[in-house]
Amino acid sequence: MRYFLALFAVTCVLVVVIAGPRGSASRKPPIEIWNDMDRQLKLRPQAVAGFAGWQDGRTSRQWVQGTVPRHASIQVRGTEVHRFQDHPAITGREIGKTNFVDVLPVPVTEQLMARGQERYNIYCAPCHGAAGDGNGVLKKFGHGAIPSLADELRVKHPDGYLFWVISNGSPSGLMGSYASQVEPEDRWAIIAYVRALQLARLGKPEDLPEPLRASLK
Repeated sequence: MRYFLALFAVTCVLVVVIAGPRGSASRKPPIEIWNDMDRQLKLRPQAVAGFAGWQDGRTSRQWVQGTVPRHASIQVRGTEVHRFQDHPAITGREIGKTNFVDVLPVPVTEQLMARGQERYNIYCAPCHGAAGDGNGVLKKFGHGAIPSLADELRVKHPDGYLFWVISNGSPSGLMGSYASQVEPEDRWAIIAYVRALQLARLGKPEDLPEPLRASLK
C-alpha cells in the first residue's frame, strides 16, 4: 500500500510540475494534449479571403437568396423599423420613455386578426384556452394556476404591457418568454386577437357599431 501511495504522490507532483498549477501565469506556452480546436482554419469577418472561388476576395458573404435573415427590419405603417430600434413596435414602450403604449402601434386589419388567431391557437391556447378563459389543455394535467385573459386586471393592461409579457415572460415567472418563438409583428397580432376575445366575452351591445347593433333587434 505504501508503494502505491508513494507512486500516487510522485504522479501528482509530476502532473503539477508539467501542467502547472491551475490559475498560474507563465510566459511559456502551455503543453496541450488536446487543443480543443483553439487554433483552426477559419475565415475572419471583414478579412481578405484569399480564396480563388470568391472573386470579390471578401470573407463576409451576402445573404443567400431565399433565406430569412435574422434581425431583419419590419414595416410599420410604411416605415422601416429595425429590430434594435427604440420604437413602440419593437419595445412596446413610448419612444425614450418607460411607459407602455396604450394601443397597438400597428394598424388592425383583417389579415392581422387572422394571423393573430393562428399564432394564438399555436402558442397561447394550450395554456389560456381557445376562448382565453384559462381552461387550456394543460389544466387537464393539473396546471390550475393559469389566469383568464378576460379578468379585470388583464383587460385594463395596456397593449404595450401585454407585448412586454409575451417578449419577456410574466413577472410571476409562471409564463416564460416567447420572444424566440413569436416575432414582434406576430406578438401584436396575438394582442389584437386577445382584445377580440375579451370583447366577445365582456362586450355589451353598446360597444357595437350602429348597423350591427340594429341587426340584433
